[in-house]
Amino acid sequence: MSVGRTVKNRSQEIKGRITEALGRATRNGKLERRGKVERISGNLRQAGEKARQAFKR
Repeated sequence: MSVGRTVKNRSQEIKGRITEALGRATRNGKLERRGKVERISGNLRQAGEKARQAFKR
C-alpha cells in the first residue's frame, strides 16, 4: 500500500471522527451523519487497498 494513499485514507477517517463528534456535541444530526460517512468511507478505502495488496502478491 502506498504511503500517500494510506495517509489520505487515514486522514479522511480522522476528519470524519472529528466531524461526527462535533455534530454530536452540537446536536447537529446532519453534521454527525456527514462525519460518519467520511469515517466509513476512509475505512472502506483503506480495506480496499489492503485487499488489493493481498491479491498483488
